[in-house]
Amino acid sequence: MTVPALATTSPLRPAYDRVTEALPLFRISEGPQAPASGPGWVRADALAAGGAELDAFCAWDAEQIARDYGQEGRPDVVAAFALHRYAWPAAVLFTVPYFLLRRVPWLAPEDVSFHRADYRMSVRTDAFSCLPDDPAADDPRARVVPDEEALRAALRQAAADHLGPVLGAFGPRMRRGKRALWGMATDELVESLWYFGNRFEEEERAMTEAGLLLPGSTAPFSGGAAFRELTGPSGERLTTRDRASCCMFYTVRPDDTCVTCPRTCDSERVARLAAS
Repeated sequence: MTVPALATTSPLRPAYDRVTEALPLFRISEGPQAPASGPGWVRADALAAGGAELDAFCAWDAEQIARDYGQEGRPDVVAAFALHRYAWPAAVLFTVPYFLLRRVPWLAPEDVSFHRADYRMSVRTDAFSCLPDDPAADDPRARVVPDEEALRAALRQAAADHLGPVLGAFGPRMRRGKRALWGMATDELVESLWYFGNRFEEEERAMTEAGLLLPGSTAPFSGGAAFRELTGPSGERLTTRDRASCCMFYTVRPDDTCVTCPRTCDSERVARLAAS
């Protein structure tokens, strides 16, 4: 039997290149080798282990809060900030290939390392899911799924497999239960898709995709995309969403909440969205 040769170009490379084109400060390197290590790099499985690597990762945020806001952050707030610093770029690794290429990478925590100072991610890529009509479906690394809903299920599972151990390590520091933690994961997936959809000038499609991916009843994720429209002062349509979690920024700047924060009322959302 003839074994198909591996493609010379990674099936995920075009999507990761588009990420950097849209957001030049964020770079993703990937290939079959182990993810980068050394000074400045931390692997996701090291964060999930909950030891010295996680201590150092959270210490970065404690120092930044003290420097930028002139006060010490509560330990649970520091941990929430730190989790977001990792989980948002990690979510991009899954959502952008899905959005652009209809391909879903399977990345275990040991397959990804993050360089926070340089805002870089290093990824060991291997298996990915795709649709039957994908040109990469014959690649031996491909896990072909029958249809779009199966691909969405693959994305949810792949992201949950990667983020779950990391959430488990951060949870005790954040003093939050499983539902709240998976609410944060929900928000990272939705907002990474929404952000890059906007950058790619396909915001409407990104919102539609996010709604199909996370309609609100897809355990372990809690909550859904939750997009909705408000009416501006001149009758204009203003898009917002209701986050499933809170980033806790209000604890350092009480009057400066996110426009999608559960604490932000609709009248304030309208005023801020209309002004921007």
